[in-house]
Amino acid sequence: MKILGSLWQLGTDLLLGVLNFFYSISHSYGVAIILLTILIRVLLYPLSHKQLVSMKKMQQIQPRIITLQEKYKDDKQKLNQEIMKLYREYGVNPAAGCLPLLVQLPILILLFRVIMNYDFGGEFFLGISLEHSLLALLGQALGSTAPKVGITTVINAISSNPAGLLNFSVYGGTLILWLGIGFVMWFQQRITAGAAATEQAAFMGWFMPLFMMFICLNLPGGVMLYWGVSSLIGVVQQVWVQRKTSDEATKKPALYKEKPRSAEKSKDI
Repeated sequence: MKILGSLWQLGTDLLLGVLNFFYSISHSYGVAIILLTILIRVLLYPLSHKQLVSMKKMQQIQPRIITLQEKYKDDKQKLNQEIMKLYREYGVNPAAGCLPLLVQLPILILLFRVIMNYDFGGEFFLGISLEHSLLALLGQALGSTAPKVGITTVINAISSNPAGLLNFSVYGGTLILWLGIGFVMWFQQRITAGAAATEQAAFMGWFMPLFMMFICLNLPGGVMLYWGVSSLIGVVQQVWVQRKTSDEATKKPALYKEKPRSAEKSKDI
């Protein structure tokens, strides 16, 4: 436990040092967070790229898997053997999509912790308060004196002082960032699901952005800035990977498409 604690503290000190370095050259905490986010994404690129490629290949061979499930629906052992054979044939590793995420998770938690507890000195960046959450800023604009502002507090403040919403300069930049995070996550879910999205995928496409926006209501603007920039970079990377793998599928159409049933029957004979 002491070793883990030492490593955790070392990681915290390292990220703080990098953040302070970026602030020393930019003289803006907002720019420093963006530069730190880009650095983290660059360092994690090999892992995230492998994850995205694996997800896209799994999506592309899905018709073949469905065919196998129909053919061997009464023989689970044979079905598993054929699916594993399919994975080996096309170089798909189901675990490749999970392992990179597990490696990234401690780094992301550490980064969130650093930004959450950092003293930004009340700085605003492009109208975004790096220290305060959207709910706290709405409470300020509406004249709330509650020590802790929640959703109920904001709703009550709006009903008693709706004119406070006109103080858009207090919360406007953070509100736009909050809405932007929701849109980017919605778009990311949409391109992940693809054209053949199931009802479950369609539900998640709306649930995940709304859930993340709910979480972000209480996050400081600095954390939201990191999350928004990181998500935007992730979308760009995901679109690029999808185009690349789609080009490969076009050059080798037999790779991901469903084999004709007649061909499969002839092989069985």
